Amino acid sequence: MDQSGFRLGCDIGGTFTDFVLVNTRTGEFFTNKCLTTPNDPSDAVEKGIKELLQVKPGFLDQVEDVIHGTTLVINAIIERKGAKTGLITTKGFRDVLELGREIRYDAYDIFSQYPAPIVPRALRKEIDERVTADGRVLAPVDEKQVRALVTDFQKQGIESLAVCCINSYENPVNEQVLQRIIQDADPDLSTSFSFEVLPQIREYERTCTTAVNAYVKPITFQYLERLTLRLADMGFLGRLYIMLSSGGITSVETARKFPVRIIESGPTAAVIASQHYGKMFHIKDMFCFDMGGTTAKSCLIQKGNAGLVSTFEVGRVQRFKKGSGLPIQVPVVDLMEIGAGGGSIAKISSLGLLAVGPESAGADPGPACYNQGGENPTVTDADLVLGYLDPDFFLGGTMALDIGKSRTAIEEKIANPLGTSVTEAAFGIHDLINETMAAAAKTHIAEKGGNPSSVVMSAFGGAGPVHAYGLAKKIGAKSILVPPLAGVGSALGFFTAPVAFDLSRSHRLALGEADFGDIEDLFAQLEKEGAAILADAAKDTRVMFQRTLLMRFVGQGAETDLVIDPKPFTQWSHKEIRDRFDTEYKRLYGRTYPETPVEFVTFKVRASLPQKPFSMPRLTGKANTLAACIKGQRKAFSVVNKTYIDFTVYDRSLLFAGAGFAGPAIIEERESTIVMGEDASATVDDTGFVWIRIGEETR
Repeated sequence: MDQSGFRLGCDIGGTFTDFVLVNTRTGEFFTNKCLTTPNDPSDAVEKGIKELLQVKPGFLDQVEDVIHGTTLVINAIIERKGAKTGLITTKGFRDVLELGREIRYDAYDIFSQYPAPIVPRALRKEIDERVTADGRVLAPVDEKQVRALVTDFQKQGIESLAVCCINSYENPVNEQVLQRIIQDADPDLSTSFSFEVLPQIREYERTCTTAVNAYVKPITFQYLERLTLRLADMGFLGRLYIMLSSGGITSVETARKFPVRIIESGPTAAVIASQHYGKMFHIKDMFCFDMGGTTAKSCLIQKGNAGLVSTFEVGRVQRFKKGSGLPIQVPVVDLMEIGAGGGSIAKISSLGLLAVGPESAGADPGPACYNQGGENPTVTDADLVLGYLDPDFFLGGTMALDIGKSRTAIEEKIANPLGTSVTEAAFGIHDLINETMAAAAKTHIAEKGGNPSSVVMSAFGGAGPVHAYGLAKKIGAKSILVPPLAGVGSALGFFTAPVAFDLSRSHRLALGEADFGDIEDLFAQLEKEGAAILADAAKDTRVMFQRTLLMRFVGQGAETDLVIDPKPFTQWSHKEIRDRFDTEYKRLYGRTYPETPVEFVTFKVRASLPQKPFSMPRLTGKANTLAACIKGQRKAFSVVNKTYIDFTVYDRSLLFAGAGFAGPAIIEERESTIVMGEDASATVDDTGFVWIRIGEETR
């Protein structure tokens, strides 16, 4: 059968697993949402696809590709449910995972804690080998010593092995010898080598990243193998792609080898979708806000592009304190966690004050209103009590919510201890989570040189459109954009991402002494490796390359990224590179130092394939008058007047191009609900995007 009819996006979140099926010939969308199954996420994938098959029978063997994002990797790290992992490193570097950078993330907290190393000390072993910083081999690998270590590891029952030798980014020869010996001694052992995972400077980050890759590699391999077989058994004949943290998608084979690259695969997709919409509408600065059942993430998109960072943290001991987590040095979209999700649990703190999160009720047992045994009040319970959610239309009416359970949980756990009413307690929960997110959002925007009052906020996730209005008011944003299918925005965002992979190699070199011919050879080698990784997906398609230089002043500790044209490096002059560096440095920090020499540190290449065409279909609303779009009136809590008032409830599926109305209003669709107060107005464009303006005359 012709395999060009459909594409399927599937995003596994902490609470819900989202699906978007698009007919590539007609532009028609089909969506689904089901509870995530934490014990085996592929159960939810199979269940959700079977439910879609009831709506669109026989589509699966016509699907060209399935694009998948998952929280499996990050959950395994946070919950420490990965494989029993060993580490081989150079003599003298056994404790680098504990020493870290020797920087206190909170100088005034004498009780500050740090995450336990991903590999315990008993499973970290040293070998007598040494490569210098310039790549010379001082001490080769002793094969007998390595084989003895492998035997010791086998006795200790390790399931995966990380190898990270000093300076192997400059010359990987000793790690390559180790690779040959280890694979010969134990062919079935899962292994990760730093020269493949992260050939970059900084021993702590490189060792930690390689160790994390090894830690999650076996479970990722097993999950993707199980998922591939399940899809095949159901009749899927196309290709399975996995979303990368960097905003591209890659093959299952690459994801199995480098699972550390898919830690932030789900939240990244919403940003890529937001970036696509920003370019579509020529929006200069867009603030992407994605709030699901477990977490909320944000990203400031400037001039149509979401920034990439080379390092981020997972598993923080202190959720919002940089330095309290495990550093992962791989390309990732510049996301910021700005709060919690709909399942975040409200409680009374040790100081007797209201607190929300970071603990989440997740999918099991979920919020109290899910009626699955959850007894703790959550943000979703508060939103339900406040009238923002319809208990009979959650997920389009397929999942009934018990408002009585929400009231009881809030009353017993929050209202009674605080001596307040259920309504005041519910609004306190709703407003506190908005305030927490607003504080982080304003900091994030300011750090990027943005202005909250000039950004357009794009709202994604099941809870994002519910909270976007309140969050926008707190940060001073005047405009909100809610795209079609916002509640499954990440799954939809997969279709806007290109097949891509990022490669890097550190090679410190002073600009004044650099041989640009040698640098061109290095870039050419990275491009060759990138083309090989994408070869299977590329077929007859041309692979495109983007080159980036990481440079710094000599003696500086941090680098500045310079994206350059992909022409042969020999066509650049030393002065042109220096001028580009000074211009970018001055843009970022307000000044530069022309008299101070600079150096190259790392060279990066992004290999990618042309993005498949994607566009939103024109709106085909079933109504042509506003009155026909109204479902009725519902009492909901007013943020402006601090009391329940009548909100007009609209059916989003009936809204037509050019429709406009004033708040207070609630706009419902199957996957999410938009809430806007009486000081806001909304218009609908011809592709179904809802544009909300706040603070203007609405009547």
